[in-house]
Amino acid sequence: MNYEIKGEPFPVVICNLNSGESVKCQAGAMAWMSPNMDMKTQTGGLGKMFGKALTGESLFENVYTAANGEGMISFATGVPGKILAVKLEGGKTIIAQKRSFLASSTTIEMQTAVQKKFGAGLLGGEGFIMQKFSGEGDLFLEIDGSVIEYNLAPGQSMLVDTGSLACMEGTVQMDVESVKGLGNKLAGGESFFNTKLTGPGKIWLQTMPVSSLANAIKPFIPTGR
Repeated sequence: MNYEIKGEPFPVVICNLNSGESVKCQAGAMAWMSPNMDMKTQTGGLGKMFGKALTGESLFENVYTAANGEGMISFATGVPGKILAVKLEGGKTIIAQKRSFLASSTTIEMQTAVQKKFGAGLLGGEGFIMQKFSGEGDLFLEIDGSVIEYNLAPGQSMLVDTGSLACMEGTVQMDVESVKGLGNKLAGGESFFNTKLTGPGKIWLQTMPVSSLANAIKPFIPTGR
């Protein structure tokens, strides 16, 4: 499979498949495709359905296969932002925010990732349940706003505002750190806690979490009479 990502701020990834090659996506992600793409809807079993429910994904996923020749299919995002393409190989895993999965090679496996540290799950803004991706192939994730990446060295840390973590490599550790000073907490306009990410590994940060986008446009939405 080869692909290209086009369009902003509502991007689309256009995938070109060889005959017999397949790609899977979350339900409703397909935007357009060539007529020879065959679709099959699947659940992956009861365990996977339960995991998808916890991470906010649809209980079903669609698998598209190019039949009788090369095929083309595209997948579009649902909110303004970016599509992050990650090549998984050599045992690398990716931990991502809930509802981030857009599409992938059929050889990519998605599981739930439960934060082991109580504080990180409760106060870190990402929640106890995240998504874990493994396998070999191409993975496409939805990012809210723009995306900035950092490569953390072993022991190097980054403090991240609530909701700004899009995804990270599985080698990165996540914890929380309290904002210092009562006055800063009450009048600083920020959260009481920040997410602490410690390397080694790569992290991808997003500039406009969908929750922040909702708050930004809320004053302009008519409330009715």
